[in-house]
Amino acid sequence: MAAVFGFDSIDVIVLGLALLLAAIVAARNALLSIASWLAGRRLLCFVSLGVLPVVLRLALLPHHPVPTPQVADDFSYLLLGDTLARFRLANPAHPMHRFFEGVFILQEPSYSSIYPLGQGLVLAFGQLVFHLPWAGVALSDGLLCALCYWMLRGWTTPQWSLAGGLLAAIAFGPLSSWMNTYWGGAVSGIAGCLVFGAAARLKSTPRARDAILLGAGLGLELLTRPFEFVLLSGVVLLFFLPRRSLGIASLALLPAIGLMLMQNKAVTGGWTTLPYQLSRYQYGIPTTFTFQPNPVPHRALTAEQQVDYSAQTEAHDIAAQSYVAELARQLRFYRFFFVAPVLLALPFFITALRQYRFTWVALTLAVFGLGEAFYPFFYPHYIAAETCLFLLAAVVALQKMSRFSQDAVLFILTICLGHFIYWYAIHPENALETASSGRATVEERLNSEPGRQLVFVHHSATRSAGEWVQNGADIDSAKIVWAVDLGSEADVALRHYYPDRQAWLLEADTRPPRLSAIR
Repeated sequence: MAAVFGFDSIDVIVLGLALLLAAIVAARNALLSIASWLAGRRLLCFVSLGVLPVVLRLALLPHHPVPTPQVADDFSYLLLGDTLARFRLANPAHPMHRFFEGVFILQEPSYSSIYPLGQGLVLAFGQLVFHLPWAGVALSDGLLCALCYWMLRGWTTPQWSLAGGLLAAIAFGPLSSWMNTYWGGAVSGIAGCLVFGAAARLKSTPRARDAILLGAGLGLELLTRPFEFVLLSGVVLLFFLPRRSLGIASLALLPAIGLMLMQNKAVTGGWTTLPYQLSRYQYGIPTTFTFQPNPVPHRALTAEQQVDYSAQTEAHDIAAQSYVAELARQLRFYRFFFVAPVLLALPFFITALRQYRFTWVALTLAVFGLGEAFYPFFYPHYIAAETCLFLLAAVVALQKMSRFSQDAVLFILTICLGHFIYWYAIHPENALETASSGRATVEERLNSEPGRQLVFVHHSATRSAGEWVQNGADIDSAKIVWAVDLGSEADVALRHYYPDRQAWLLEADTRPPRLSAIR
């Protein structure tokens, strides 16, 4: 952004924010009146909160384009979405599969992602409807923000629900990693909103519709985060819902159970063997809980797989040394769920614990935290089902604080808005390079070449080459096929399999990566 009247662009943004915050304070009563009017229109709030984060992210596309997949998780989920978009749960094992070994992908007995269906479904939706898997990510993120508002309507007043929905759009909207990666987080967050929103409504007025939503939410969590589904089911039982409602919810859960079993059978050959479990047996990753021994691979690993296995083994061993230390380490990541200024009000949530329903909220947060600490890795999307509960705690804390000082609460919310506007405004100047280890640059060059391409990726045995060997669900029909370099003699077999492709050697460990044609 160019300088304006001798001022740097950042100065202009800061000045504009200062004027905006001053205007909000000056127009306090009028803004509160408008918010009260808007809060009374449930459908308008729901739709607006769902559309807002998507529109704001689309507005950034000229400077911050559609995200490029970065890590193995992204590619594995994209493979899952591509598979589902072809209306199948698994792909046949490729006859030359030894060249396509990667991380978090199975090659036998089927060529498949190791992940459950949830995130893959939204990617498949984006691919089928918009020819862009990321469209599914963006829409699921918008739906999460809208459902956070819906969930809060079951727990608090319309005005505070609207405030919570706006906080959700700020925290989990256009600048969130959940909007800008393919491993997501919003799908599990949606599941949590359905469960906790329905539970609150069933507690006051049991209805079959809400019981079905409860079961649907549990089913979506099962299809997204199976371990967290166990934790979620346990805390729901502690909420003491009517037996009839639990019965209806159980019936609504059955389709998800059926889908999970069907995926297991298609991918692993066994109804009860998760793809995740088979990957652990074959490749030793993902690693186990800290109270279990490290898994041992049962097939030869490529250099890249060995690097990943060693890293996960080391992380497992460190976490297993002290449960308390691992718990403390993971708790630091919980700030992801809060817009920073809200933390000033959070202690007021303690005053709400005299009511059992809020004690249950605190207990639920504790159960998830204690359960996750048994796993040596942690990312916020692991506990995304709790997103709306973190939001509820923040909203209730602000509500309690407002009894002492409404001006203090208005100040905090105003700072939250200013904080978001500032980072959103400067985002085009700070848009990150989306290419992963140069893969996107190499792919762009290869796409400009005539005909179809075959790339042998070579890397050392001591250094990860990045996420290079990643392919779609139909490898043979792709413009570019990425393959592991197994040595010139072995590579001849794949070149004979693809006689019509131009072969390349990619030396991935050089900086920048070096691509050369094989004649």
